[in-house]
Parts: sequence; C-alpha cells; structure tokens
Amino acid sequence: MPAVKPRRRTKPKGAGAGQGKRRYCQFCKEKVDAVDYKDTAVLKRFVSEKGKIRSRRITGACRRHQIQLAAAVKRSREMALLPYVSGGPSGDHSPGRRSRSRD
Repeated sequence: MPAVKPRRRTKPKGAGAGQGKRRYCQFCKEKVDAVDYKDTAVLKRFVSEKGKIRSRRITGACRRHQIQLAAAVKRSREMALLPYVSGGPSGDHSPGRRSRSRD
C-alpha cells in the first residue's frame, strides 16, 4: 500500500494577511480615453514625494492608463509643468556629506 501524504491546511480565499480592498482604475471609471499631460493636479497624485512615478500596484491604474500616465508625467516634466524631483529641505545637507568651508 503506498504512503499517503497528509493534506496541507490552506486558508480560505480572501483571508490572507494584507488582503485589502481591490483598487480600480480611476481613469476607466471616469471613462478617460487619454491622460492629459497638462492636467498637473491629476498627475501629482500619481507621483511620490521624491518625484517617482508610483506603480500600478499602488495607484490601481490599469495597464493601458498606467503607460499613458507615465508618458504624461515624463512629458509634463519636460515642459516644466512638474518637477523632476521635489524640493527637499533647503539649506540642510544629507548626514553622510561633509560641507567644505571656504575661508
């Protein structure tokens, strides 16, 4: 008689840690055909504090609109409507850098 493996206990679907509410594409919901690079108020919501474009996992945008969004952010940066990086603390230096005093 062959040896029988014990069955693994599995969690019921949807009971895993970190399972949150499903995000839906905001652009699909509003029936937007193309993301406009001039609409900086919308684009700023999809850019992090450091100036990076947020991923689909974070934004909830579908693949089509995420590609359009990335192109719009890049075009908007090129036209100087959005900054490439955010304005950090002025006058402060990062802790690893030494400042030279020029006397």
